Amino acid sequence: MKPLKSNRLHIGIFGKTNVGKSSILNRITGQDVSIVSDIAGTTTDVVEKSMELLPIGPVNFLDTAGIDDNTELGSKRLEKTLKVIDRTDVAVVVCGNEGIGDYEQELINKFNELNTPFFILINKTDINSPQEFMDISLTLSINGKDKPVDVIYTSAIFDNDLVYKFKSALIKLLPEEFVNSPKIAGDLVDEGSTVVLVIPIDKEAPKGRIILPQVQTLRDLLDSGCSVLSVRDTELKEALDGLKQPPALVITDSQAFKKVDEIVPKNIKLTSFSILFARLKGDLKAFIDGAKAIDTLCDNDKVLILESCTHHAIDDDIGRVKIPNLLRQKTGKNLIIENYSGHDLPDISGYKLIIHCGACMTNRKEILSRIIFANKAGIPVTNYGIAISYCIGILDRAIKIFENK
Repeated sequence: MKPLKSNRLHIGIFGKTNVGKSSILNRITGQDVSIVSDIAGTTTDVVEKSMELLPIGPVNFLDTAGIDDNTELGSKRLEKTLKVIDRTDVAVVVCGNEGIGDYEQELINKFNELNTPFFILINKTDINSPQEFMDISLTLSINGKDKPVDVIYTSAIFDNDLVYKFKSALIKLLPEEFVNSPKIAGDLVDEGSTVVLVIPIDKEAPKGRIILPQVQTLRDLLDSGCSVLSVRDTELKEALDGLKQPPALVITDSQAFKKVDEIVPKNIKLTSFSILFARLKGDLKAFIDGAKAIDTLCDNDKVLILESCTHHAIDDDIGRVKIPNLLRQKTGKNLIIENYSGHDLPDISGYKLIIHCGACMTNRKEILSRIIFANKAGIPVTNYGIAISYCIGILDRAIKIFENK
């Protein structure tokens, strides 16, 4: 099975038109992934390419349109390019003969706003020798402070060491989660422990399979040497009674939280798949703090419910029906609740709270970027599992497993 795109290292390639971004990508991948032409603006949309880049592992390249595209569709292309930054784990700024200018500096400022590591790649040294570029400082002024930045001098056409140089620069900047793969739940219990997964088979359960967070959590626990018992909520009590020893942890689908909380004895730790993913894909503390804003909501306040992927909503959809109902019951207020799906972040001004899905279909960088944008706008943000457990009064129990972690 191929690694999920959401778990791959996302490498964004940025720069002006006709500096050789697509040529660089084609050399690194060893394939004609992007169309190459001397005509500026050839790359009109984001081109994605997933591959195994040894020794780094599974990656997802994002080849973007030129940031100085002045064609009729240029503004729309630029908008797509800038949105790709939100989910870029490591960025590559490709420059041509003129080196680093205002366009590149704007990109660099954006990377630093989102804490995105990057390096500079000076291309086309077959046209101008590397010595002619040496006046480009390896130290850039970023937010008023001098910061050393790796710079590669190369030619996408003639440099036989390009791939080696690229990988070497990339390895230096790998985010911690790609150096030491974080656990979903395996670090919360001892090896040899028994963990119960509660998986309701309801309207939202896909036919013939279980949803991605449940599959990933199951695999993580097995890799951690745990025994895993998977049951429906309707058989949970009998399953617990049948165990010789209480399980170290019960993990439930958030939609069954209230029922499961009533069944599982208080001496057994309990959490949800969505809360586990709040830690894995986002910022658990920020999400917990954000949930407390539910108590401050007033009549006609706007709440934005964000989902990473698009799907066909069912009659009892968690983001469109269940969570809105819980919010109104908890607050007693007439709230304006709106939903948005996909990678693109809408205009968030005017919202008093953002509630994000578990983010199983996107990478951690995109969620962290959204948290940064929300913080900058002064909007609290939380996620599905934490919001649900807060509304039904069991958040303290649901996060107890994370103490000292």
